[in-house]
Amino acid sequence: MFPRFASTLRVAAAGARRQGSSLLPQTGLGASIISHPTSVLAYSFLSKLPVRFSSSVSSSTWKEVDFATAPPDPVEAIMTVQDSGLSPIFTPRSVAVIGATDKPRSVGGTLMRNLVTGGFSGPIYAVNPKREEVMGVQCFPSVKAIPGDVDLVVIVTPSKGIPALMAECVEKNVRGAVVISAGFKEIGPEGVKLEEQLLETAAKGGIRIVGPNCLGLMNPIVGLNATFASEMALPGKIGFISQSGAMCTSVLDWSLKEKIGFSAFVSIGSMADVNWADLIDYLGKDPHTDSILMYMEAIGDARAFLSAAKEVALKKPLIVIKAGRTEAAAKAASSHTGSLAGADNIFDAAMKRAGVLRVDTIGELFDVALTLAKQNLPKGPRLVIITNAGGPGVLATDAAALNDAEIATLDESTINKLNQFLPPAWSHSNPVDVLGDASPETYAKAVEVVAEDPNSDGMLVVLSPQDMTEPTNTAEMVLPSAHKSRVPVIASWMGGSEVERGAQLLNKNGVPSIPYPDSAAAVFAKIWSLRSRLEKLYETPTARIEVTPELLEKQRAVKGLLQDVSNSDRSILTELESKQVLKAYGIPVVETILCETVEDAVTAARDLGYPVVVKLNSETITHKTDVGGVQLNLSSEDMVREAFDLIQKNVAAKYSPEDFQGVTVQQMADLSGYELLVGSSVDPQFGPVVVFGSGGTLVEVMHDTSLALPPLTSVTARALMKETKIYKALQGIRGRLPINIAELEKILVSFSAMVVDQPLIMECDINPLLASPSQLLALDARVIVAKPGQKVPKVAIRGYPLEYVSKVTLRNNEVVTVRPIRASDEPLLIEFHTDISERSLRQRFFKDVSFAERTAHSRLSQLCNTDYDRGIVLIATDDKGRMVGFCAYRKRSLRDTTAEYRMLIRDAAQGKGLGTAMMTKLVEIAKTEGIKTLTATVSKDNTTFTGITKMLGFQTTPIDDKLIEHTLTL
Repeated sequence: MFPRFASTLRVAAAGARRQGSSLLPQTGLGASIISHPTSVLAYSFLSKLPVRFSSSVSSSTWKEVDFATAPPDPVEAIMTVQDSGLSPIFTPRSVAVIGATDKPRSVGGTLMRNLVTGGFSGPIYAVNPKREEVMGVQCFPSVKAIPGDVDLVVIVTPSKGIPALMAECVEKNVRGAVVISAGFKEIGPEGVKLEEQLLETAAKGGIRIVGPNCLGLMNPIVGLNATFASEMALPGKIGFISQSGAMCTSVLDWSLKEKIGFSAFVSIGSMADVNWADLIDYLGKDPHTDSILMYMEAIGDARAFLSAAKEVALKKPLIVIKAGRTEAAAKAASSHTGSLAGADNIFDAAMKRAGVLRVDTIGELFDVALTLAKQNLPKGPRLVIITNAGGPGVLATDAAALNDAEIATLDESTINKLNQFLPPAWSHSNPVDVLGDASPETYAKAVEVVAEDPNSDGMLVVLSPQDMTEPTNTAEMVLPSAHKSRVPVIASWMGGSEVERGAQLLNKNGVPSIPYPDSAAAVFAKIWSLRSRLEKLYETPTARIEVTPELLEKQRAVKGLLQDVSNSDRSILTELESKQVLKAYGIPVVETILCETVEDAVTAARDLGYPVVVKLNSETITHKTDVGGVQLNLSSEDMVREAFDLIQKNVAAKYSPEDFQGVTVQQMADLSGYELLVGSSVDPQFGPVVVFGSGGTLVEVMHDTSLALPPLTSVTARALMKETKIYKALQGIRGRLPINIAELEKILVSFSAMVVDQPLIMECDINPLLASPSQLLALDARVIVAKPGQKVPKVAIRGYPLEYVSKVTLRNNEVVTVRPIRASDEPLLIEFHTDISERSLRQRFFKDVSFAERTAHSRLSQLCNTDYDRGIVLIATDDKGRMVGFCAYRKRSLRDTTAEYRMLIRDAAQGKGLGTAMMTKLVEIAKTEGIKTLTATVSKDNTTFTGITKMLGFQTTPIDDKLIEHTLTL
């Protein structure tokens, strides 16, 4: 989120003093610098995007480079050494095995063997009161009896005694634990209680725990094998996390065959302590990890997972395969992990929102892993296929198209070059069929030519074994051309033993060979979708909700209404109440009048003008049409009277007279247009979920809906709509005019904000939302609220913190609005940077930084799309809507209670007290958010800012002759 603009020498000095903070803060009225490895979209994994950054410590020039070929940045190395709490687990200085034994084929015996033979260089201790020695290693009766320090313990004893053992570990100042043993929450209430005791004891000593009920973990980079697997993983760049030990051993066996290495290999078990988010955060900062693969049965803390995943996904690909897609499998997963599994389509939507690629099969997981380990991501969806057989080329073409990739149209110059050496009968199009007798030289030339085609974003080279084919020689000849390719190259050497040597040669030398061409084409499409998804997530939204005092007051009124309904032990809002809720959020609703008597209904109809609609008003009946409670197109007083009586009789016949509380009357709308559904429900794991699609009475039959996690922006709202069939019709079809798509986006954005702001809403349906070229109008609405005491799942993605919006009066009596930043604020930031002096910039960045660098979309988009759980970015705007100030803090990880802050004030706004007001507000918010310590590195000549922080109680400590560290304990 924070850009890497600092002089690396100065940052290094500050970082060394604090043992390498992950985020070196910027502060001041023209403030100091924050550097962060995930700060810029440009620092995306495998450097798929061209990025800008300083090419050396001493250079002040900036140039566009490919991160994949750029020299390593010393700042990032400093920032990754901060102690996240998991370092003692992954890089311990010493390890003890509690329950060690030399008994053959035992868990404790295999663990000891793996540690002793794995290459770990630190001390290894065995703990077993019944042994004096295990595998040549001295055995101690308890962990307390070990004479040296112990960073990591691996526990393989029966579960009932583990809390007591953990108490000994606390006394010994152990820092991390891997609990292999089962017998905790997965066995039921007794196990749950035992796990609670274990966690409570470990927390007293700050011990982090992986497991229980797990295989253990490996760090092949340092030779650590704390598992009872039969083999040690090869060192490499992939981090693998699994909830299944069996999946771990299967992936391990496959990786050894394919020569795939790992930076970390973790069996996470039942996640009593260390969870997905912790591991993603850790591996995201790990310089040895380029991509993260996950086998998941249950997500656990969904909000933490999504926060960590979105943070890391920009620089490293995250790939997940999740078991439990069907109801039966979900129950099995719950039984296995002791956690609940959520609905599969909601999980899909969540992964899209976080930028995580989901694969469907183990085969896809392996294929994607193989490809990511060897190739960059494609920059576009266009694939060129080179093949010596027509059938495999057609299969690959279908697979690419079905997975949303494209078959590239060859440039005319490419066809001309291929004509020079291919036989006349070649396909003259894509797929490039080089024919069955193609020689190794022909393949190599074809790859070389196609790699330069401007219409190509990726290449698939397919070889089928025919009588004249030379699979191994062809692989040898193709490799140099593939290595020179500007686009990623995937191979598919089809067959068995005849092509095996060639496929192995490709895999060993950086070109993934996937046995089946359709699978290979699908992998290309998958890795393209990953890049595309991330780019879309950080598009700048156009529509936004203006936060005004009137809006805040309306939302508070809605909260009061919902609470009153809930307190009255009523769960269903009437239609009129539901429309009041929608109207408060700016969603257009048809004017509706509540009528308790037939005479009231007649008067209302006369005032509104005929024709009208009369609907049942009931606090207990949700679906009015099921009881004949909706009477349409009433054009006279008599018809209104008849409708009132009919609805009242229908309710009395099917329910009771008490369920009838009058009717509502509204003018009959022009029904020409499309009936849409906009709704929400609450998932046990992910909280509120937004639904959009075709509406009307047949909504359950049509199944034309899509899901997304709120809150939405106009970009994510558009993506939600595009996933439905009705979207094409909404754009205009067969001579019909399009509806106002931009206005529909705003409605979805407002609706998503509503379900996030109002946690008491358990269900909400707008059905139908009438959409025509002339109007968008909610004709009917239904809202169900939580009952008193009902547990309400928290929202998976934190919404806009309205509570932090305030007005501030400056010394000159000017009033500014101070509020958290939003995704749509990028234009404000760009304009803001047009009015910053060189002095302020030097104090902020410690060097000259160009306007283009300060306002790059890759930088500002992450700043605007801040995760409010990880940090708060405040901006101040004047009465003209211009941004005049910026102040922010950020945590290194979700669990951290230390945050680093920074500030920058527009030059024209300096000297008016804005800096003091914004820092005061930021400190208040930090306290509310549970921050214990605020820190910053500030330029020594930034005396104004130092004066502000001293007034607020910050302590200052010199770092060197140019920098000062500011610290405030809250």
